[in-house]
Amino acid sequence: MLGHRDLTIEDYAEILKRRIWLILACAVLFLGIGFGVSYIPAPQYVSQTLVLIEQQKVPEDYVKPVVNEDLNARLASMKQQILSRSRIEPIIERFNLYPGKDHTLDDRIEMTRKAIGINPIPAGGSQSMPGFFITFKARDAHTAQQVCGEITSLFVTANLNARQESAEGTTDFLRQQLEDSKRNLDEQDARLAAFQMKYLGKLPDQEQSNMNTLQALTTQLDAATQSLSRAQQQETFLEAMIAQQTREAPAADAAAPASPDSLSSQLKDATAQEGTLEALYTPDYPDVMAIKRKIASLRAQIAHESAPAAKGKSAPAVSDPPQLQQLKAQLRAERQSTANAKQTQAGIEQQVRAYEARIDASPMVEEQYKEVTRNHETALQFYNTLLTKMNESSMATALEQRQQGEQFRVMDAPNLPDSPIFPNHELFAAGGFTAGLFLGLLIAGLLEYRDTSLRSENDVWAFTKLPTLAVVSYIGDLDRPGAAPKRKKFFSRTPKPMESAHG
Repeated sequence: MLGHRDLTIEDYAEILKRRIWLILACAVLFLGIGFGVSYIPAPQYVSQTLVLIEQQKVPEDYVKPVVNEDLNARLASMKQQILSRSRIEPIIERFNLYPGKDHTLDDRIEMTRKAIGINPIPAGGSQSMPGFFITFKARDAHTAQQVCGEITSLFVTANLNARQESAEGTTDFLRQQLEDSKRNLDEQDARLAAFQMKYLGKLPDQEQSNMNTLQALTTQLDAATQSLSRAQQQETFLEAMIAQQTREAPAADAAAPASPDSLSSQLKDATAQEGTLEALYTPDYPDVMAIKRKIASLRAQIAHESAPAAKGKSAPAVSDPPQLQQLKAQLRAERQSTANAKQTQAGIEQQVRAYEARIDASPMVEEQYKEVTRNHETALQFYNTLLTKMNESSMATALEQRQQGEQFRVMDAPNLPDSPIFPNHELFAAGGFTAGLFLGLLIAGLLEYRDTSLRSENDVWAFTKLPTLAVVSYIGDLDRPGAAPKRKKFFSRTPKPMESAHG
């Protein structure tokens, strides 16, 4: 009566009781079928290995790693390289993977790629990936183990080569850039040196020194001017004295010239007096300058007196008196001092004009100097930066070459699978049992739907919409001792008014 009326829990229990053997038979049958089917496909074995990622052994504060690429991206890149045709094909040929005439080489390569598994270990927090698993699936356990070892070796080697090539490539690039930067810096050094040589003394950092020197030269010029003025005054005074002595001296009375011994004695006394005066006064003190002029005059007289004797000639007669000759000698010395003072003044004036010209040209030179030094400082800073990076890259390259950097370390060698992961006999059997159970329930439900037997008062009411008058048990087997009635027959009629539902 399934589907003809609403069923209760008791109805479903009755149906299950009637059809239990059919349902169990289907479930057991399909359990056996599933278990048998599990032996039809070829078994698949999976070998697995664990690869941990070890960080570099030298702290990053001392040696910064050159390879800063994200590990997941680098692992994906290595996976694409290892799964390339050039890497997979030798493994297929060596281990004869997926043989058969139905499989082309491209099919075998694709099947091998699908059989390789890379499963990263999830990292907690902000830490990088600690490692990953490498798996390979094959029809033979030993083949799966050997191929898994080959794939693991390829990953370890690819990581070492990739890091070393990256470090060496970075170092070579920085070395080339450093050479170019050095050539540029040498050119800037040459330009700066040429500029400094061209404008020597006019550079901005020499401006204060030039001003100090100009101030000192101005003071010296004032002193030289004063000294020249005194020398000119003394020269005028001596000229006046000589003129006066010339007018007063009689023309015929000529005194005898002083002897060389007398002049030498006077020179000795004057030299001693000069030493005493220089110990007490400065060189530009009037008394000191007067004694110097006297010494110069005495030396000139001694030289004049000694000249005829050295040549073997007799000295000419001297018409001037000694005092007049001394005045004339002083005049000659004073004129020489005046000439020297003028020369000194001219030299100082020339230096003053030169330093004034340097100071006047400082703004223009400073503008050009800024441009030259700016380019030089930029080139120097760039060179120093490249040099620092070059040194760091060289240390990182040496670290990678010594295999002290980040490495892939195989913690667990590829295992030899004990049992295949496919097919799973228990899983196939469970699947067959479930399918049989479902099919048995479906058949039982279909049979119950097609069965129109009336087994209860509810069935009678569902078909006739009439109340039940009586229930008669089936007594066909009553003659057999101990037999229970099997079925009940139900009778019903249309009730009369005011009649009870059960008569």
